[in-house]
Amino acid sequence: MSGKSSQEKTGVETVSSGIIRILVIEDEPHLADSIARRLIEEGYAVDIAHDGEEGTNLALSKNYQLIVLDLLLPKKDGLHLLRDIRRNKVQSMVLILTAKSTVENRVEGLRAGADDYLVKPFALVELLARIESLLRRHGVQQSPILKGGDLELDTATRMVRRANKNIRLTTKEYLLLELLMRNKNRVVTRRTIAEQVWGYSFDTGTNLVDVYINYLRKAIDKGFPKRLIHTVRGVGFVFREE
Repeated sequence: MSGKSSQEKTGVETVSSGIIRILVIEDEPHLADSIARRLIEEGYAVDIAHDGEEGTNLALSKNYQLIVLDLLLPKKDGLHLLRDIRRNKVQSMVLILTAKSTVENRVEGLRAGADDYLVKPFALVELLARIESLLRRHGVQQSPILKGGDLELDTATRMVRRANKNIRLTTKEYLLLELLMRNKNRVVTRRTIAEQVWGYSFDTGTNLVDVYINYLRKAIDKGFPKRLIHTVRGVGFVFREE
């Protein structure tokens, strides 16, 4: 997949009506999941790739404002990945995250096209600060308004409106809706919902997620001609316009 034609329009821009999308390319599953969970908590939409080939394909086929890139990857190392996406005119900011810590390593990464370089081990708070700094430096701003169909959610005031009608939600219902809208058109698993909304590992013996999905459907879908929350059987749920 070359992805070149689609990437001619890819670049770093002001995100005025949606979400800042970040790609995490990291082969250690626990670390990748930890980074992704924290970024989602901060309001970013996140994809994960666990090897260099998958990471290249995602970087070339989707529009990410920022890529968090490990260098020591299976199938294709991070430097080759970085050089390939730069040759294909991908302008996403790239923050290298690696255990390779010498000055020569840093210089090589920056010359290959990286925008920043963070050495492992690292603190998540520093990673977040560097991401925020890169986004500010390139003028990327995330709107507080999330939209889907005739539904609007204001993350600053936590107000929800559909077809100009105010909708009152409980705290958990609001957090669930925000999570689904931040991942619009992408399936969110029950485990992810449980971890992001309730803050604990998913318990397969409870139907709490499904109960709150039903609450939310009654609040935002009942009485409207088009459903916005859909079930993907055996996987999870997705927010999308019919």
